[in-house]
Amino acid sequence: MSLLSRLANVFRSDRLSRDIDEELAAHLEEAASHGRDSVESRRALGSPLRHREASRDIKLIPWVDSLRADIVFGWRQLNKRKTTSLAAILSLGLAMGACTSAFRIIDALFLRPLPISHPDRLYSLSLRGIDMDGKPQVSSGCSYPEFRLMRAAVGDRADLLAISSPNRTAVTYAPDQEPERAYRQYVSGRMFDVFGLRPALGRLFTEDDDLRPRASPVAVLSFEYWTRRFSRDPKVLGRPFHIGEDLFTIIGVAPQGFIGVEPGAINDIFIPAMMSPFTEQPHTNWFHTMVMLKRGEAAEAVRQQLQASVRAFFEDQVKDLARVPQQAKDAIINQQVLLEPAPAGVSGMQHDYRQALIAIGVLVALVMLIACANVANLMTAQAAARAREMALRVSIGAGRARLMQLVLVEGGILAAFAAAVGGLFAIWASPFVVARINPLDNPARLVLPADWRVLSFALTLTVAIALLLALAPGLRASRTEPFAALKGGGSQRGGRLMYALIAGQVSFCFLVLFVAGLFVATLQRLSHQDLGFSPERLLVLDIGSRQNQPPAVWDEVAERLRAVPGVEAAASSSFPLISGGGMNNFISINGGPPSKTVIDFLGVSPRWMETMRIPLIAGRDFRAGDESRHVAIVNKIFAEEFFKGENPLGKSFSLGESVEIVGVVGNAHYSSLRESPGPVAYLPSTPYDEDSRAFLVRTATANPLTLTATIRKEISLSQRGLRVNSVGTQQELIDNQTLRERLLAMLGLFFAGVALLLAAVGLYGVLDYSVFQRRREIGIRMAIGARAGDIARRVTFGILAWVIAGAAAGLALGLSTVRFIESLLYSVNPTDIGALAVPSLALLATAILAALPPVTRAVRVDPVEVLRAD
Repeated sequence: MSLLSRLANVFRSDRLSRDIDEELAAHLEEAASHGRDSVESRRALGSPLRHREASRDIKLIPWVDSLRADIVFGWRQLNKRKTTSLAAILSLGLAMGACTSAFRIIDALFLRPLPISHPDRLYSLSLRGIDMDGKPQVSSGCSYPEFRLMRAAVGDRADLLAISSPNRTAVTYAPDQEPERAYRQYVSGRMFDVFGLRPALGRLFTEDDDLRPRASPVAVLSFEYWTRRFSRDPKVLGRPFHIGEDLFTIIGVAPQGFIGVEPGAINDIFIPAMMSPFTEQPHTNWFHTMVMLKRGEAAEAVRQQLQASVRAFFEDQVKDLARVPQQAKDAIINQQVLLEPAPAGVSGMQHDYRQALIAIGVLVALVMLIACANVANLMTAQAAARAREMALRVSIGAGRARLMQLVLVEGGILAAFAAAVGGLFAIWASPFVVARINPLDNPARLVLPADWRVLSFALTLTVAIALLLALAPGLRASRTEPFAALKGGGSQRGGRLMYALIAGQVSFCFLVLFVAGLFVATLQRLSHQDLGFSPERLLVLDIGSRQNQPPAVWDEVAERLRAVPGVEAAASSSFPLISGGGMNNFISINGGPPSKTVIDFLGVSPRWMETMRIPLIAGRDFRAGDESRHVAIVNKIFAEEFFKGENPLGKSFSLGESVEIVGVVGNAHYSSLRESPGPVAYLPSTPYDEDSRAFLVRTATANPLTLTATIRKEISLSQRGLRVNSVGTQQELIDNQTLRERLLAMLGLFFAGVALLLAAVGLYGVLDYSVFQRRREIGIRMAIGARAGDIARRVTFGILAWVIAGAAAGLALGLSTVRFIESLLYSVNPTDIGALAVPSLALLATAILAALPPVTRAVRVDPVEVLRAD
């Protein structure tokens, strides 16, 4: 009989049994037809059951048949305990879905290779050194003159590519249309060729498109942008568009799936690097350098060549830095070149969320372990209730392997259903989490396909979970002692194992609660600190111009905005506070040497302090005409650090030229919530204020965005050529700096809730098992006069000791792991009473709630019924 026929017989066993019975009956009929006695024939034939089983083993595959039978039996067992099975499937599914979601995000951001040729030969170049404050730093920014020198140094050993970060910009496709917002990226002309990419339409850049500054105003669209904006219209080739005053022509569309080398970033339009206005500026680090090694070249050899060229470049550049201390010059020169493998690309999101995703992954793993321990406990308790069944199976010849298979199959069915639930949860959860890390005007974009990588992970996880679930009850079933089980006794090994699993659950649960509490406290303290200014009802507008504008034009715009109904105050600055931007330099006091402290600068208009509600401590605000004077307003820290208690008004500092201090204001956070305010000098204007300004508008309405349309109209009437590039609120800028903290706090609370729920179910299951195992003892104690309180104490005392031990272990784990997440915390002390009390009280409340039903059942045991049954 063929293997396929034997396999088919497994799934038609009833028909096979009928065929075998008919065959046996035919043999008996044949014997009767030859005159043999029917009784003698049956005796000569032997046991029909034995013949049937032997025939079945020949005509089908026995182990597949036993597996099928176990699946049917396991399904019936799950159906018999619908509530328990549903609880196990949902808890496991939630944990498995969280695991799969975390893997999808980590894979998209760190593991998935770029869709290019030879991603294993792609490296990211960065510099490790000391920043202006003397702190270690790793920077990836590079200037184009430096890039040219490095490209010449490596020769034919590697291809160097200059790639800027995508920036949102205003794009105009027709003169009478409103500007659109799109993401633009400058790239080397050789990038597409080096990456082995082919166009979806038209042509891509070549080296000839990137030879001379401002010489090739061409553009390539990303496939996604072409689809979204132009519905894949092939007539897009040759279409012109404006970015500022520059006119570009679309020459092609990039292949589908390639949007750049920055995972998490959106890019719509590629432009040759030489079209950037910063290509000839040696001090402007506006792009990142990627290195594609040629076949057979060693990364270390290329790195050493790059190190020599970088050092030579910086030695030449520091000669012009007259106001920079020698120590800072040495730090610049001595920067070390790093070449790090980047098969998955490199991006700011990878840097910002690496530790956060590791922390989330650990939390997910802990919840997964809690769920597995929880379900294993439930299955062990159910195995205890099925001790007589297992004893009967052993008595009629079932071996250990057969019992292990029975329990493994049941665990596999449970894991399969949980995997289905987890898959549905992961489909929703991954995009939901990505949506929580979208900063203003820079949404995250991660490729999250359900391909073989994700499916392989989910399958491996499912198999591992099935094995973990069935391990404890399977071992218990395989060690069943028929005589003791049928008599009514049982081994205590299962109980001890369940208590140990509960201790592990409590330990991991305490750790999850502890870490989640630290994340929530970090978010609270970071979000509610004193900023030094008032962000309420503050509208932020980025206003640009196609040509440079004198300060008087920006002041005129501010005056018109102040006249808009509902506007309390308006002013402008080079950029908003807490936006991540910044300008800094060293200064000299009274003709002395350059300061060792770096100073932050910001160009602001008159009445900016009033608009921001930064208190004026001494002196005056800026006035019209101050742009032509060398004056500044400094904050309190600046005055204290450089003038040591003296009145700074009327004194000056050198910033290439002497600048007189005319006012002192309060301290305000400059660019980051995490950084304490430092010395800041506010100037009436900076060289970067000519073609764009950030306008701050304080409104009388609670929601400042309601005035957006009115303000846009007013700006369009105020001066020809001005445009509003973006509109937001100051609070949104602040919230953007707590995206990571909000994500960690939100997921931490979610996982803490899941962990508590699982711990509660686990505690309930073990206590219920304990009551079931000790019901005879409880009945005897109650028969001889034990009170309900004594019964409750005896039922819970043993497990309470394991819970306390688990909590202590969790506390030790929490305190030992704080150093690994220290960079994710802000102004939080892990040994504070609150940090320790919250998880302890939460676990205590959970334990009490979980213990109530089993304890109630224990004190309601009827001694007569129990003793009569025994």
